[in-house]
Amino acid sequence: MEMRRSYALAAAACCAVIGLSTLYLWSESPDPRPQVDPGTPITALLADADAGRGARLFHQCTACHTIRQGSPDLDGPNLYGVLGAPVAGNRPRYGYSAALRSAGGRWDVERMDDWLRSPRGTVPGTRMAFQGIPAARDRADLIAYLDTEGPAPLFSPSSP
Repeated sequence: MEMRRSYALAAAACCAVIGLSTLYLWSESPDPRPQVDPGTPITALLADADAGRGARLFHQCTACHTIRQGSPDLDGPNLYGVLGAPVAGNRPRYGYSAALRSAGGRWDVERMDDWLRSPRGTVPGTRMAFQGIPAARDRADLIAYLDTEGPAPLFSPSSP
């Protein structure tokens, strides 16, 4: 009974942080860059991705994730060095869902883009409750930031 209550409190706190983070993000000034066609490949958007803006967007992720090297896992795994890492393999001690463990492959920019657009659409059965990021430029900025938080960046976006 006590364990269930602890999980319920943790879930409520997580939802509150995500809600407040969403309010923070919507209050940010609009992106001055032109809108993009929904079919634009993520690799094209990364050419002018803003890792600093991605760092601000990452605030909504901090409800469940850390990103600095050596930081602990929370409800979600630490994301330091996630780009280029095996799916469900970045943090060997983290309890990834069976669905994510069976997905296979690596977190390249295309796969991360799909995941950030719709985690449950990309890997049905994942425990990640986040609904996704609909705006392609936001996903590109977030991916650019994730790339700066690892031992060997895959590309060179503008820095945070």
